[in-house]
Amino acid sequence: MAEAQIKAWHEYKHDILLLENGVASSAEALGCPVNYYDDKAPTVVAPIIHNYKDVDKLKVPDPYNTFPLNELLKATRIVVKEIGDKAFIVGRADQGAFSLASALRGYQNLLMDVALGQDLEKIHKLLSFCNEVIKRYALAQLEMGAHSTSIGDLGTEITSPQIARDFIFPYAKELFSVIHNKKKPAALHMCGNSTPIVADMVATGADIIELDHKTDMQAAKIAARGKAAILGVLDPVMLLKGTLKDVEESAKECIKILGPGGGFILGPGCALPADTPAQNIHMLIECSHKYGHY
Repeated sequence: MAEAQIKAWHEYKHDILLLENGVASSAEALGCPVNYYDDKAPTVVAPIIHNYKDVDKLKVPDPYNTFPLNELLKATRIVVKEIGDKAFIVGRADQGAFSLASALRGYQNLLMDVALGQDLEKIHKLLSFCNEVIKRYALAQLEMGAHSTSIGDLGTEITSPQIARDFIFPYAKELFSVIHNKKKPAALHMCGNSTPIVADMVATGADIIELDHKTDMQAAKIAARGKAAILGVLDPVMLLKGTLKDVEESAKECIKILGPGGGFILGPGCALPADTPAQNIHMLIECSHKYGHY
C-alpha cells in the first residue's frame, strides 16, 4: 500500500495523499468476515451484531496490534517517512460511527431499526462504541505522523437528512473535537448529493468536507465559506471515461465556483476507478496549477 501511494505521488505529484484500503478495516478488526479482491477494495461479508446484546461482547481493538489496522498504520508511517515533508498525508480513520455500525449490524437491519424507531437507546449505545473504535484509530493515525485524519459516513441517498442529523453528525462532531484537541485538522466525506446536509456537515467542525459531484456547488460554497474547506467535486466517472477536454472544462468550472476566496481543494468527488486513464489524472493536476490561482 505504501509503495503504491509513493509511486503514485512520484507519477502525479498531487498535494494530498489519502491512505485507506476501503471501508472494511474497522469492521474486520472487530471480527466481521471480510473478502479481499485483486481489483477492488475489500468488503464485509456478513454482520456480527444479530442482537443488540452482542454489543456488550465487543471490545475496542488496539489498532497497533489488530489486523488490518496495524498494517494500515505501518503504511502511514512509511509514507510519512518517505514523502511527509513534500505532501499532505491524510491517514483515514476508516468510516464514521453510523457506517461502521451498519457493517456490524447489517446495513438493511440498522436502517430498518432506525426507521421503526425501536431500540433507539441500544442503537446509540452501538454508535457510541463505534465512535470509540474510530477515535482510537484516528489518534493512532496521527501518532504515525499523518498530518490529518478523515472519516466517511453514509450519505443522504442511503439515509435521510434527519437520520444523518440524529445518528451521524453528533458522533462526527464528538470525534472531530478529540482530533482538534490534538491540534490537527479532520475531514468528513459523504457520497452522493449532500446539498440538503452540507451546512450540517460544516457544523460538525470538520475542517474539510469532501463532496461528491452531485452536490450543488453554489450552496456548498455559501455553507462552507470561512468555516471549512471543500474537497472535490469532479465526477469520478467523468475522469474515467471523459476526454482531456472534459476534464479541463469540469476542473475550470469547479474552480470558478468554489475557488474565489480560497478554501477549495480540487479533486475527485469520490474514489477514482482503478483504471482511470493516467492522462486524465495528469490533466486534473495540470488544471489545478493552471487555473487554481485567485
